[in-house]
Amino acid sequence: MRRQSLTVMLTWALMLGGATEASAKQAKPLPIEDAPLTFAPDVPPPITRKKPALVRVRLDASIREMPLDGDKTYAFWTFNDRVPGPLIRARVGDTLEVHVTSRDESGMPHNVDFHAVTGPGGGAPVTTMVQGEERVAWFKLLHPGLFIYHCAAPPVMDHIANGMYGLILVEPAKGLPMADREFYVLQSEFYATDSAQHAGAALAFSHADGVVEHPRYVVFNGKVGSLIGEGALKARTGERVRIFFGNAGPNLVSSFHVIGEIFDAVYREADLVSEPARSIQTTLVPAGGATVVEFGLEVPGTFTLVDHAIFRIEKGAVGYLQVDGEPRYDVYRSQDDAAVCPGCLVHP
Repeated sequence: MRRQSLTVMLTWALMLGGATEASAKQAKPLPIEDAPLTFAPDVPPPITRKKPALVRVRLDASIREMPLDGDKTYAFWTFNDRVPGPLIRARVGDTLEVHVTSRDESGMPHNVDFHAVTGPGGGAPVTTMVQGEERVAWFKLLHPGLFIYHCAAPPVMDHIANGMYGLILVEPAKGLPMADREFYVLQSEFYATDSAQHAGAALAFSHADGVVEHPRYVVFNGKVGSLIGEGALKARTGERVRIFFGNAGPNLVSSFHVIGEIFDAVYREADLVSEPARSIQTTLVPAGGATVVEFGLEVPGTFTLVDHAIFRIEKGAVGYLQVDGEPRYDVYRSQDDAAVCPGCLVHP
């Protein structure tokens, strides 16, 4: 396939709304900015500009052996050396300039399918590359929302199952309501088995377990315990919390719930255009989908994030939001102190 020249591609990317080459030549170039990328659970700051921009993003594919469950390691397939990949924050009407590279010495192809992109493969066919190559593409973001992105090189399911995914937030033109704290949480499954080929505690990928949808692990933010201990989310009473929650799958639907809280607002399936649903206890998030939830914090304590398909807690789908502040006895009180539950993951 003949490639368009860089000049023509850039001219197209800088178009502000015209559909012809002539109108593109008359259009003023968009301001250019590098997207501030963050890794889970951190979120880039809200966008304050009121007009579209050309937002540059660099995603690099690699394979890294990292902890998955305590001292058990796994050869993750990654974007920017992390699982999940970085959270990208943009605004509807922006043009995303994507630079995709690879350091994967196996020679395996990688690419990026953005669920936020309008066009064939969500951009995957024009971003496919191998080690030592770079692909650059431009995509205008036509719809606000919170979207999954993932590698879609064949076999697509193996690339997703091994960790190549992340979230892209496309803010509405008017932005989002104020929140005191924002967090990035992404659920996924790992089809891992004990490996005879690897020494020590290394785990290996099982495509066969993926086919029968039998994961060994279901986790938040790429590993067991990512949101426990020092990784727990932190907030204070009186604050409003927003969680950008995605489900990379590749197979299971998530029943996302925060024990001890009711979601004041749920942007179901990450619909940032409609009015959010109110006072929701648990929300379904399909594989390859996302949601945005918001809630106020009235009382202090530890609040547990779970997939309420509750046996998945034992596979790793559990984390904590630790809230500091003064008690509200008009909201929550008891005659006796709370019972200690040693080793309990649900009510620590």
